[in-house]
Amino acid sequence: MELLTIKIEKPESVNMILGQSHFIKTVEDIHEALVSSVPGVEFGVAFCESSGPALVRASGTSDELVELAKKNALALSAGHIFLIFLGNIFPVNVLNTVKAVPEVCRIYCATANPVEVILAETDQGRGILGVIDGMKTKGVESEEDIAERKAFLRKIGYKLG
Repeated sequence: MELLTIKIEKPESVNMILGQSHFIKTVEDIHEALVSSVPGVEFGVAFCESSGPALVRASGTSDELVELAKKNALALSAGHIFLIFLGNIFPVNVLNTVKAVPEVCRIYCATANPVEVILAETDQGRGILGVIDGMKTKGVESEEDIAERKAFLRKIGYKLG
């Protein structure tokens, strides 16, 4: 067995969801779930099929985000994983919708942070062991940090008052 880390390549502003599912129709079902839940959503989704032809399957509403999803999924080449890159929404807007797709088994991360994926590779294939989402924690928030966090959430509309 070999351990690998693969860095997800994406623009800093792009949010992503990395998960695992179990069936070839994952791409279509995630696509339908996203467009049904957020009108005008911009996204690209790619899924690593892990039997038969073992292809990267992809769909989306943004050619650029679909290409980004395909490129990163192929770099991972891990069984039954999917990547969703989001253009005009945050993961929190669709995370429960994605988790409710019947084929979805788990979510590894949902973030705009830099992500490294830790993989194990055997003669059979690759599997995700975990992810590194962002950077190492630097300390505990101060009263000033709390005030800034609360102000930020209100500024972007996630909290009222």
